Amino acid sequence: MMRSDLLVYLVAGVFLLLLVLLPQWLWRRRQSPPAPPKPTRTKREPKPFAGFTRTPECDLCGRASAPHSPMPGAPPPRMTFTRGRRRHVETTGHFCPHAACAYHGRVDWSNIRANGHPNGRRWRQLYCLSCKGYFLETLGTPFHAKQVEPNKLVWAIAALAEGLGIRAVARVFETDPNTVLHWLVEVAEHLETFSHHFLHDLEVEQVQMDELFALLSAIKDGDITEAEAIKRLSCSPHWVWGAMDPVCKLLLTVDVGQRSLAMAQRLVHQVTQVLTPDCAPLFLTDGFREYLTALVTHYGQWTQSERRQGKGPRPQPRWMPLPRLLYA
Repeated sequence: MMRSDLLVYLVAGVFLLLLVLLPQWLWRRRQSPPAPPKPTRTKREPKPFAGFTRTPECDLCGRASAPHSPMPGAPPPRMTFTRGRRRHVETTGHFCPHAACAYHGRVDWSNIRANGHPNGRRWRQLYCLSCKGYFLETLGTPFHAKQVEPNKLVWAIAALAEGLGIRAVARVFETDPNTVLHWLVEVAEHLETFSHHFLHDLEVEQVQMDELFALLSAIKDGDITEAEAIKRLSCSPHWVWGAMDPVCKLLLTVDVGQRSLAMAQRLVHQVTQVLTPDCAPLFLTDGFREYLTALVTHYGQWTQSERRQGKGPRPQPRWMPLPRLLYA
């Protein structure tokens, strides 16, 4: 009984103490000045693009502006034959490869005739009626001047495209690694030419450009031997640059090089070559600053700024982006 009374007295004392001290604490808190508000960060407005005092240089644009060889004159007449037996061997799609021929580069001009299979080989020989020259129908293709079976070459290149190494492909197809290396280089050059011929005058809404760090087999002419190139396969770091249309997933161009302004200029120049002259899509890139310089180089113009003061010399003209250029 004695212990319970002491507990009740203790609880009552604590309650009375709180009743006395709590109002004083609340009154002092109200009288104290409020804490100063935390300073809010002011959003910085982006600085307007000041432009360039000189036109940014692009090596490929300089080469394109170099004087070209004079264009050929009027095209020769199409050859028509009314006498003799009708030709059954199809020769359309071929043209005379000899530069001195008047029909050089002209497809389906009726000047090409089939001339059988020399030495009983697989590929047919073609004959130009104008310059009297002969050439194989495989000229200009990866099969030209090769004794390998076409299916073997195609499957070997397909294995390389799937990521199989040069030595592995040589073992599978029982071929020398140097031969496989030559196949790879020739097919790559052929595909590049094919792509440049068919990709042109495109209309796209967006272009995404990016550069990826990758390990590729870098083979430069005259730098290393073929044996060293095969040995150092997949050991040379490079940046793979790419530009694609995200709407239709069309890869516009791919290039390999260092992460520099020159490569950014090269990539944008290649993109402009496949687009129509009046096409200005929305360009999207990462934070690499050199993209802005490369885009303004190819989508820019000289503009004269207004005077800030009534007197004094006129401001120097600036190379500014075109109003239709969209970049993020």
